[in-house]
Amino acid sequence: MKKSVLLLETIADEALTILQEHVNVLPAYDDDALKDMLGRHEIHAVITRGKGQVNKALMEACPDLQVAARCGVGLDNVDVQEATARNIMVINAPGSNAATIAEHTLSLMLMLMRNLYESVAQVKQHNWNWRNQYSGDELNGKTLGILGLGNIGKRVARLGEAFGMNVLYWNRSVQNVPYTQLSMNEVLQQSDVVSLHLPFTSEIGTIIGEQQLALMKPNSLLINTARGALIDHDALVDALNERRISGFAADVLPEEPPAQNSPILNHSRSIITPHSGSLTASTYRQMCVLTAKNVVAVLTGNQPDTNSIFNFNSLNARV
Repeated sequence: MKKSVLLLETIADEALTILQEHVNVLPAYDDDALKDMLGRHEIHAVITRGKGQVNKALMEACPDLQVAARCGVGLDNVDVQEATARNIMVINAPGSNAATIAEHTLSLMLMLMRNLYESVAQVKQHNWNWRNQYSGDELNGKTLGILGLGNIGKRVARLGEAFGMNVLYWNRSVQNVPYTQLSMNEVLQQSDVVSLHLPFTSEIGTIIGEQQLALMKPNSLLINTARGALIDHDALVDALNERRISGFAADVLPEEPPAQNSPILNHSRSIITPHSGSLTASTYRQMCVLTAKNVVAVLTGNQPDTNSIFNFNSLNARV
């Protein structure tokens, strides 16, 4: 008898086909559908992407649950501690988004450093004379400071190096890389561009606040494609308003979607994208297919990819 998988969000068509060949797929994309599915079916696995919450309440409602899986890397929306206590295997797709997030990070750096967003907007408004007041700079020769040198951080470092940047980094463990490791404060003080590539955990918490922003150069840029809660956004807006840093670009915010009157969203020296860094066609498919295959493996009595089974010891290497 086929086991059942609760699907909290849509996934790539190819991944859905893989599931349908081996298990019963129960779509539950809203609260009403979720209540209906929980009331009528035994649930053996739950798959989410970024929004669907695999929390204690859901686990309690699924006494037969064997797997909690996310088509992605971070596990902010999965209660890993609760799952572990219940012997529920937690699966994600480590490393699957490293290339695309690194590319997105460099795109934000270039847009911010060269003031590309404003330039394009002005030309679309037929203001070719914008070039007479244009101000911008280049990445070449600048110092790139990376906070968190996991899979994504390493790729960003290599791309920055290819652009002629000098790379510094801070990480909780020493990495075997040709870059200079410094304390976090030293990285903030010496960098022209600071890029965040850390998870948000109770251990790490918010790492960029008023004190850290005060260490940065007045002409420096801050980039965040990791987790929005890593930055104190009230302190960030103050730093931008007082020109203690030059600009901010991010694909993640503490509140998503942000309020329409969000100060950082509407700031003249910020560029915000809608948490879309991993949504390229190739990476979206890869994350979903990898997760689907591993969930099917568990439910059919086979061995999933061991690298996709989450454990706390692998946390540093996955970011």
